[in-house]
Amino acid sequence: MPMKFRPTANLTRRAALKTSAAALVTASGMAFPRGVFAQGAGPEVTGVKLGYIALTDAAPLIVAKEKGIFDKYGLKDVDVAKQASWAATRDNLVLGGASNGIDGAHILSPMPYLISTGKVTQNNVPTPMYVLARLNYDSQGISVSNEYKDLKPTLDSSPLKAAFAKKRAEGKEVKIAMTFPGGTHDLWVRYWLAAGGIDPDKDVSTIVVPPPQMVANMKVGNMDVFCVGEPWNEQLVNQNIGFTACTTGEIWKKHPEKALSMRADWVDKNPRATQALLMAVMEAQQWCEAMANKDEMSNILGKRQWFNVPPADVLGRLKGDINYGDGRVAKGSDLFMKFWAGGVSFPYKSHDAWFLTEDIRWGKYDPTMDVASLVGKVNRADLWREAAKTLGVAAADIPATDSRGVETMFDGKIFDPADPTAYLKSLAIKRVA
Repeated sequence: MPMKFRPTANLTRRAALKTSAAALVTASGMAFPRGVFAQGAGPEVTGVKLGYIALTDAAPLIVAKEKGIFDKYGLKDVDVAKQASWAATRDNLVLGGASNGIDGAHILSPMPYLISTGKVTQNNVPTPMYVLARLNYDSQGISVSNEYKDLKPTLDSSPLKAAFAKKRAEGKEVKIAMTFPGGTHDLWVRYWLAAGGIDPDKDVSTIVVPPPQMVANMKVGNMDVFCVGEPWNEQLVNQNIGFTACTTGEIWKKHPEKALSMRADWVDKNPRATQALLMAVMEAQQWCEAMANKDEMSNILGKRQWFNVPPADVLGRLKGDINYGDGRVAKGSDLFMKFWAGGVSFPYKSHDAWFLTEDIRWGKYDPTMDVASLVGKVNRADLWREAAKTLGVAAADIPATDSRGVETMFDGKIFDPADPTAYLKSLAIKRVA
């Protein structure tokens, strides 16, 4: 699986973007920020249908809607619609906005690839997708039922191995909940279990539960462990139902998480609207990044129409204040959710390569799949760069390459995007040779 990143060949609209960039204005004729654009043609459409799940990392889309940032870029009719589950997000993306579905979404980073290849769609029919931006880094959690609190599992899951084996020997099922097969939460909890010697396919049962239903299901004993984004781990602790063993930023520091992904046909048809959408989301990400905005952000997300949760369930981990629920408390840690600084928004192709390689590890893709080729088709880092330049993002904040380079996990495993095969060979528990 060669992994040498070259400029993507998927540049069907680059010329159009370059031609239109200098002329982009809002529908009202107001020039875009920084005053460097002449008046001219605005976005091809003023509306787009976007999906989101009630998770803190959807904040850039929600903030862009709440604070009028979409309007600022000529997209005055954006619909940010709550989805019941990641499966519903998938189904509505396959339908498309023109058929009462959605055009794009806040989404688990591996999902655009699973949808584009037809791995998770009805009758395995592909729906081509593009990854346009990363929405956040870090701040997911792996939480455990209070039943296991005395075992003190943390980053090390191995204390649970004997307890899980005993439970299974008694004829009971050990249930590990995640949000979508092959998605980020599935991969985080699998990595954590396997690093502790627990086979996620043989020693436990993995089940799918929508994020907002995690806490209620653990409360009634339907699961032993879950992996999900915030605010649900925090809410679990606040309700004294379970505890957080670790955050995912401890598994892989500054890891990519959600993405902004759009149907490829919508992007290809609407290059100027795509650029406007990207600029609005980037501006919202910068707002979300500012620590001074976290309280307001928590109040926005907590509203009934968005998450319908107490703002306190959102706020703590946004600031890096983590009450693990097992006696450990971190104040002002660097494990807070990141939205912009340090290249968060840029969709590194090397990160998508890791997700694909992990999905190969667990049998979602054939081991012979050409990772670099698929990433080149789906990941539109070129469009991100165009939008960032038009927005006036400093050159120093626009990554020069599509790879962040070699990544190191908490257990010392090394992922070199130039050699994913070596990474796979280094892993003891996997579904591939």
